[in-house]
Amino acid sequence: MTKALYITTTLPYVNADPHIGFALEIVRADIYARYRRSLGDDVFFNTGTDEHGQKIYQRARDEGKDPQGHVDEYAAKFRALKEPLGLSEDLHFIRTTDAHHKKAAQEMWRRCEKDIYKKKYKGLYCVGDEMFLKENDLVNGRCPNHPNLMPEEIEEENYFFKLSTYQPRLEKYLSEEGVILPGWRRDEALAFVRSGLEDLSVSREKARLPWGIPVPGDDMQVMYVWFDALTNYISTLGWPEDENGNFKKYWENGEVMQIAGKDQIRFQSIIWQAMLMSAEIKNTDRVLYNGFITSGGQKMSKSIGNVIDPIAIVQEYGTDALRYFLARHVSPFEDTDVTMEKFKEVYNADLANGLGNLAARVMTMAAQYLSEPIDISNTREMPDVTKPTEIFQFNRALDSIWSYISDLDELIQEQKPFEVVKTNKIQAQKQLKYLVTELGRIAKNLQWFTPTTSEKILHAIQENKKPENLFPRKE
Repeated sequence: MTKALYITTTLPYVNADPHIGFALEIVRADIYARYRRSLGDDVFFNTGTDEHGQKIYQRARDEGKDPQGHVDEYAAKFRALKEPLGLSEDLHFIRTTDAHHKKAAQEMWRRCEKDIYKKKYKGLYCVGDEMFLKENDLVNGRCPNHPNLMPEEIEEENYFFKLSTYQPRLEKYLSEEGVILPGWRRDEALAFVRSGLEDLSVSREKARLPWGIPVPGDDMQVMYVWFDALTNYISTLGWPEDENGNFKKYWENGEVMQIAGKDQIRFQSIIWQAMLMSAEIKNTDRVLYNGFITSGGQKMSKSIGNVIDPIAIVQEYGTDALRYFLARHVSPFEDTDVTMEKFKEVYNADLANGLGNLAARVMTMAAQYLSEPIDISNTREMPDVTKPTEIFQFNRALDSIWSYISDLDELIQEQKPFEVVKTNKIQAQKQLKYLVTELGRIAKNLQWFTPTTSEKILHAIQENKKPENLFPRKE
């Protein structure tokens, strides 16, 4: 029976070029979306850009640009990731400056208005996270997510959302198995909620920050960027009007899944879920949290000079090489250190000398010794691939495939069909038919991870010819 799945990434904040951390998030989402489509499920896949807030306003002002022009420039860069990252054709892309999203954010405010009040407030504010901090949030007097930024002390009159009211309901929601993956992240969220929630500032004075969505009924205030941005998860479905029925189909009646970085737990699984409760909208079914990609043992930073550009990798190594690396050699849930030296080593060992070499060897012999293509339409699935994929352990799925690639290489060396054909052509052809069938099986099970490579191998089998050099070795 067909199921409706809604899957979304977070919306990257458009104050910098796309980085490999977001590439990880969206490639993982794409792999899972492709997997679920292969099961016959109806998938709505969403991403986009978060375009309001103080950081963007300051960046545009520092560069002498109009904020809208600034976000237009960066939004185009993120939208352009679709081709180089090999993302699904039907990927939806929402911008928080879209007219419909602005109306939806204001409607979300109205539906939560019973839990919103105005008061004067003084506190430490992290521009990096765009939120006020409590004393127990600080590490050495700074925000743990942005230790290079000194929190600013700000005093102003803002609107506040009664987050504390929803502590019991959030505890109940977060106590359900599966609402957060991995499980220990759910434990973190529960511990944070149980430590006591404070009400959340959900607006900023327009005089200080004019770049935002106006608060309904108060032109002197704009919405807090997170209150605005989080609403994208339903505005992209056409909420609240829902003229095409997507909100009802995918959110209300479907399976709702979000993918985010581990630093997003407070926003995605606490603040957003409380907003949904207040607005009387179904909560997210589950949120998957990635670890961070570090480089050379340090968090990526332009000032350090260790930022890895995913587009540069694609230009040198190809789309599927990046997708493969992110799926197999980056931990599903823990932090992973990545360097270009490691990437090149993996590329040559696993792709050039592994899959690429196997496909070339098998299909060269097939083209030479088989008179017609092998029918691989009835090849079996690999349960050691599908089962881990279902629980987002893409590394284990690909471990199984590469183990089988190694087995086939050994089989070729043992059976030597390239020698057997000289004395027993029928036996050699039998061996080759098996090898081609199993190569096809590998290609089919790679379709979610490396779709272009999968297609090239399957096409070569269909044409009974050697494919182009899939992964040229890098010296």
